Amino acid sequence: MAVKRTPGERITELCKTYSINRASLAERSGLAPELIRRIEEEGHIPDLAPLVKIARALGVRLGTLLDDHEELGPVITRAGEAEATLRFVTGLPETGGHQGLGFKALAADKGGRHMEPFIVDIEPGAVQEKSTHEGEEFIYVLSGKLSLEYGKDTGVLDAGDSVYYDSIVPHRVLPADGKPVRILAVIYTPV
Repeated sequence: MAVKRTPGERITELCKTYSINRASLAERSGLAPELIRRIEEEGHIPDLAPLVKIARALGVRLGTLLDDHEELGPVITRAGEAEATLRFVTGLPETGGHQGLGFKALAADKGGRHMEPFIVDIEPGAVQEKSTHEGEEFIYVLSGKLSLEYGKDTGVLDAGDSVYYDSIVPHRVLPADGKPVRILAVIYTPV
């Protein structure tokens, strides 16, 4: 059985492998050294945007920071078997860890992939800043009403609706009616 590692442990390992110190990683990624320290040393899970920037700065795909091990063939995730891999309280200081977005990776073991499929549970009262990062996203609303803020526009999507957009535009997703929302989100980031 593979030993689970946090994104911070993977970042530390990659930095050692590539002889990149924290200051260089901060400069390459455009992130504060303190944020990188918290991710590496405290196991802090930030919004996806900083992880995308770190992956880009290290020359690896986002999945490299999130994977436990890699399968070269197809990866099947059976209903009810997707493990909750990450919980984000995105972009803002922790609010006690009770509100946010819970991510369940659907292809965490797939090696060499260029997209990251997740089931995301968005809790009522989730608090987050708008995110911006390279790549594209596809969202399909499985249940609930989703409020999507994209640039200066806001729209509501119902169960069965979907949206595809460029992730470089500031965006965020929240419950539209104060009730939980479940989405399928696929994030594509070029290497």
